[in-house]
Order: sequence, then structure tokens, then C-alpha cells
Amino acid sequence: MSAESRLARVFGLDDRGWTRHANPWSGWTRVTCLPLLALAIWSREWLGWWSLAPIALALAWIFVNPRAFGPARDDRAWMTRGVFGERLWSNRGKVPVPERHRVVPNVLNVVSLVGVVVLVWGLVALDVWPTLLGMTITVGAKLWFMDRMVTIYHDMAAATPALRYRGPPVGPGKRMGPGKRVGPGKKRARH
Repeated sequence: MSAESRLARVFGLDDRGWTRHANPWSGWTRVTCLPLLALAIWSREWLGWWSLAPIALALAWIFVNPRAFGPARDDRAWMTRGVFGERLWSNRGKVPVPERHRVVPNVLNVVSLVGVVVLVWGLVALDVWPTLLGMTITVGAKLWFMDRMVTIYHDMAAATPALRYRGPPVGPGKRMGPGKRVGPGKKRARH
């Protein structure tokens, strides 16, 4: 089991959790997590021990965010494809990722870790430049990582169509893709 699969389990990313995290709102608001946490930690300069309140709120947001939004409607959004690629990457022990995709994500994770070290140094020293540099390196590496996950998703879904996301389960009166409804007397639209 990969480190990513263990982390996904901590965040409650089962099948339903992944579809909720793949909602573009979840993915893009996730980008706010590190800056919010850094600001909350920095607030110790102004708030003293009261900074524990914004730190707790930032940590709660980090934990809740992957499940805070409804399931993705389809896989058209870049962030949605990135999250589903991330799911494939975290499951690479069971479903192998193509050889050409195995190095860059690991390199980007190391770059991100270097950014975290610089960020922590800046936050401990309350020095703005290492804090901003560390955050930029970490977020930049994560966005580049997500770009690689989009490519993994595209390549693997093209090779094995069963891996492609088809949308959330549909029940009577529920939405099925943009602007389509299924209900009494209505036929299910074909994709």
C-alpha cells in the first residue's frame, strides 16, 4: 500500500469520498489550505496562545475539504481529472501506472517536501521570505504534480475505458451531467 493510499484513507477517501474530492470546488479550494495554515501559524505573533483557534480551524478545513462538496458531475474539469489521476497514482500497487509516469510524480513530491522544509523554517523564524518561498515551492510542485495526474488519468482511461469516471450514481429526479434530469417518464441520457 502506497503512502498516498494510507493518507487517502485518513481523509476518508473511499469511492464516494474520491468523487466528492474530484469536484473542482474541492480541488481548487484545497489550494487555499497551505496558505491558510501558514497564516494561522504566523498569527501567533499577533494572537499569542489564541492563535491555536485559527490553527485548529485551518486543520479542520484541511480535514473536511475533500468531502465538503458534492460529487463531480463529470470528468471535464482539469482539477477533476487531476484528482482522479491522483486516485490512480495512489492505487498504483493494485493497478500499475504506465512506466513513463513513474518518475516525475516522485520527483515533484520531493520538491514539495523541500518547499515544506523551507516553509517550516520561515514559520519558525517568522521570516516572510522563506515562508513565501517555501509556500510557492510547495504549491507550485503540487500543481505541477496535479498536471502529471491529469496526464496519468488521460492515458490510463484511454487505455482502459472502465477507469474513466462516468458521473455520480443516478436515481429518480437526480441530475445526470450538465442540465439533464432523470425522473418518472424520462429516459436516461446516453453518454
